[in-house]
Amino acid sequence: MIAKENVVSLHYRLKKGNKDGELVEETFGKQPMVFIYGVGSMIPKFEEEIKGKDKGDTAEFGIPAAEAYGLRDDKGIVTLPINIFKVDGKLDMEMLKVDNVLPMQDNEGNRMEGIVLEVTDSEITMDFNHPLAGEDLYFEVEIDSIREATAEELAHGHVHGEGGHQH
Repeated sequence: MIAKENVVSLHYRLKKGNKDGELVEETFGKQPMVFIYGVGSMIPKFEEEIKGKDKGDTAEFGIPAAEAYGLRDDKGIVTLPINIFKVDGKLDMEMLKVDNVLPMQDNEGNRMEGIVLEVTDSEITMDFNHPLAGEDLYFEVEIDSIREATAEELAHGHVHGEGGHQH
């Protein structure tokens, strides 16, 4: 039964809005998603919905946007000077295309991803909201396996081995 500090392996189908919504992604027929339950790596409402489930159990549930990736925030749209994207004095215009997702880092070293919204001769406008911000989510889940996390996995905060992180 799923409980805090278990390694959970599961398959899911994620749709926007409700059961009939647009398919965002799914793992059925592919590698399952593997994570440590109860350590803050998942949407809290998602963990709440699968708590107590056992191997082979299924669940279907919705998560409102505010309890998923949050609502869209206008402060997440930022205009940056184009010169910060220069590498060795040159701009890679293939990289700076509208809708491209770029890995970025803020002044404190926090990593984030931004979607290019607009490119001008002097500026790049990017959206740092999560791509699913403002979206209600609907999940269909099947529990594949459950095991205790090792002390090393708990210390590192992620799963090791198959489906997890390789050191």
